[in-house]
Amino acid sequence: MNPNLDKLQSYPFEKRNALLAGATPNAAFSPIQLYIGEPKHPTPQFIRQALIDNFADLASYPATAGLPVLREAIARWIKLRYQANIDPATQIVPVTGSREALFSFAQCVIDAGKPDPVVVCPNPFYQIYEGGALLAGATPYFLNSLPQNRYAANLAELPDSVWRRTQMIITCSPGNPTGAVMSMAEWKALFELSDKYGFVIASDECYSEIYFKEGEPPLGALDAARQLGRTDFKRLVMFSSLSKRSNVPGMRSGFVAGDAGIIQKYLLYRTYHGCAMSGTVQKASAIAWGDEKHVVENRRLYREKFDLALDILKPVCDIDTPDAAFYLWLPTPISDTEFARRLYIDKNVAVLPGSFLAREAQGVNPGANRVRIALVSSVDECAESSRRIRDFIKAL
Repeated sequence: MNPNLDKLQSYPFEKRNALLAGATPNAAFSPIQLYIGEPKHPTPQFIRQALIDNFADLASYPATAGLPVLREAIARWIKLRYQANIDPATQIVPVTGSREALFSFAQCVIDAGKPDPVVVCPNPFYQIYEGGALLAGATPYFLNSLPQNRYAANLAELPDSVWRRTQMIITCSPGNPTGAVMSMAEWKALFELSDKYGFVIASDECYSEIYFKEGEPPLGALDAARQLGRTDFKRLVMFSSLSKRSNVPGMRSGFVAGDAGIIQKYLLYRTYHGCAMSGTVQKASAIAWGDEKHVVENRRLYREKFDLALDILKPVCDIDTPDAAFYLWLPTPISDTEFARRLYIDKNVAVLPGSFLAREAQGVNPGANRVRIALVSSVDECAESSRRIRDFIKAL
């Protein structure tokens, strides 16, 4: 067996299940699940119909490179969203969701033949980053996202000796779980480090379309590069997905776009990897990328939930609207694990301890004494859960 498997930690949801083992929730309350970032808004009917209309494609093996109609739809969306010119033939690969792509991309990029390769990750982080790095034969190093820095990564935390071994850095903007968006100054500093040390930047942007001021979308990697004159997107790739944007997590549909040389090698890898997206899903995805009306409505629902939740919770805790995404990164007056367990028992609300989403780095676990709350349920359930959390905090 691959010895790197022994380096993997339990997934956060497995840790949560162990934490709640033997706990009985208060039967006076209906259960509300806010611990997993799975969109619960209905899938738009036009996307459902597009799947039905293209069932005939189930009879054919799909091409790994994807259908031209999908790659072209993605390129148009990138141009609309980021004002970036991307060649659909050479700079885009459709993928079966950003999770699968982030994991497999590490296997493609990392040269384990070089001494002690490094992948730099944000902390807290999406656990696929760490797992992909470890199974590619690399060592993950973490940059802490802390409130005193507005959750911006402090690139100076890592010494030159680490940056020299770094082969890839993974960014997440808007961040999971903080909701923080990287600024132009942060992107500029990161591009300069990439120029100096030669590492690849993998920009996870799966939450990019969940933001709160209509007409003011978060800055993305391709847009930042374009504004800085880096229009070849050298050593830069971004990952995006329909899951959160269009409420279709079960379609497993996303894309990777950027540096044409990297995309060419990644496509070669995927040809052997055998994870091409169904033609049925590809055609429905092309239609989804071409429509923005349903995304505007999606944002409106999240905005309504955040407004209600923050109005209820602000009197009892120090919390504010994040830059983007659909998470509240709630500070806890007791340990995050005890808070999550007692909240489940007392109020039948399930949240995720923040320490399960982070690792200790530079002497700090940046997830400690916080819980992640995914405002993915209905408006009424999110309001009800916020009232229960408020009452729970007041009782403490």
